Amino acid sequence: MLYHLFEYLDRAFEIPGTGLFQYISFRAAMSVLLSLFISLIFGKKIIHYLQKKQVGEIVRNLGLEGQMQKHGTPTMGGLIIIASIVIPGLLFANLTNIYVLLLLFSTIWLGLIGFLDDYIKVFRKDKKGLHGKFKILGQVGLGLIVGSMLYFNDAVVIRENVIPDFQFVTTNELLELDGMIKARDEAVRETVKSTKTTIPFFKDNEFDYSVLLRWMGDGYEKWTFLIFIPIVILIITAVSNGANMTDGLDGLATGTSAIIGVALGVLAYVSGNVIFSDYLNIMYIPNTGEMVIFIAAFVGACIGFLWYNSYPAQVFMGDTGSLSLGGIIAVFAIIIRKELLIPVMCGIFFVESLSVMMQVGWFKYTRWRFGEGKRIFKMAPLHHHYQMLGYHEAKIVFRFLIVGILLAIVSIITLKVR
Repeated sequence: MLYHLFEYLDRAFEIPGTGLFQYISFRAAMSVLLSLFISLIFGKKIIHYLQKKQVGEIVRNLGLEGQMQKHGTPTMGGLIIIASIVIPGLLFANLTNIYVLLLLFSTIWLGLIGFLDDYIKVFRKDKKGLHGKFKILGQVGLGLIVGSMLYFNDAVVIRENVIPDFQFVTTNELLELDGMIKARDEAVRETVKSTKTTIPFFKDNEFDYSVLLRWMGDGYEKWTFLIFIPIVILIITAVSNGANMTDGLDGLATGTSAIIGVALGVLAYVSGNVIFSDYLNIMYIPNTGEMVIFIAAFVGACIGFLWYNSYPAQVFMGDTGSLSLGGIIAVFAIIIRKELLIPVMCGIFFVESLSVMMQVGWFKYTRWRFGEGKRIFKMAPLHHHYQMLGYHEAKIVFRFLIVGILLAIVSIITLKVR
C-alpha cells in the first residue's frame, strides 16, 4: 500500500525521497525491519495473551528428556509469524504483482488450515486436531489454485533468446539478407510463456515439463498442465507437511525456514534482475524481483519468532505457523522455477519426512512379513532419534541448522553446475 502511495506522490508531485520506494533493496530492508519489529514487540504481547487464555501445548509423553516440561507452553504462535509476513508484504510490496498476490494468498490459506487444526487441539481438547484428509484437501486445493494461475495467467512468463527463422528467404528479401544475418547472430530477447524450470546438471540448467508428454505427438505442449499442476500440488503438500514434521524441537523449523528463506531471496533477486541473470547465464523471470520484499518479511518473521522459540521455547508456532512456512517456501520456489532444487535446499524437511515414511513403511512390512513390527530409527522424525540417543535438544537443533546452511549454499552453487 505504501509502495503505491509513494509511487503516486513521486509521479504526481515529485516529492524528494519518495523515489526510494521504487528500489527493491530499500523496500526489502524496510520489510525485514518492520517484520522484526512486529515479531519482537507485538509477539511478546501475543504470547502474554495466549498465556492468559491458557492456549497451551498438549504434550504426549513419548519418554523424551525434557518433553513434559513443555506442557502448557503457549502455542498457535504462528499468528505472530503470519502477521509479521503479511503486514510488511501489504505495505511495501507491489500489490499488482501476480507473484506477490499468490504468496499472500498462500500464507493466509495455509494459516487458516493450521489455525483450525490448532483450535481443535487446544479448545476442543482433541489431540488429533483436524482430520488428516481435510488438511490434505486444503493443501491440494491451494496447489490446484497456484498451479492453474502459474500455468494459465498471461503475466507469468520468462524471457528467452529466440533466434529468428531464416530457412525460407524470398527474392525480395535478398537485399535485406545482410541485415538478417546480423539479426540472426544477435539473438532476439522475447518474453514467452513457458513450462521450463531450473534443474542442475542439465544443459543450460533447464528442463521443460512438456518433454514428458512428447509421446503424445504433435500439439503435445498444450496438455502440459496435466503434468504441471499435479507436480505443483505434490510439492506444496510435501513441503508444508515436511515443515510441520520438522517443528518438533525448539527453534528447529523456524531456524531452518529462515535459512531457506535467505537462499530463496538470493535466487529470486538474481532471477528477476536482467543484468545478474545474463551474467550468471541463468533463467531470467521478469517481475520476480518484487518477491524479495515478501521473502525479506518471511526471514524477519522467522528470526523475530526465533527470539521466543529458541530453547527453552516461550511459545510454539503450532500448525498455524509450520504449514504456512512450508507452503510459502514451496510456492516461492515454484514461482522462481527452482522447485527441483527443493530436495537439496529443504534437505532438513526432506530427511525428516523421509525418516517418518521409512519408519512407518518398514514397521508395517515387518509386521506383515514376520508378525512383529521392527523399526529403523529409535523414533521418528529423525530429530527424535537423536534425542533418544542422548543428544541435548539445543545441540541437535544447532547441528541441523549448520547442515541447513551448507545445503542452502550448495543449492545456489548448483545453478552454475552444467
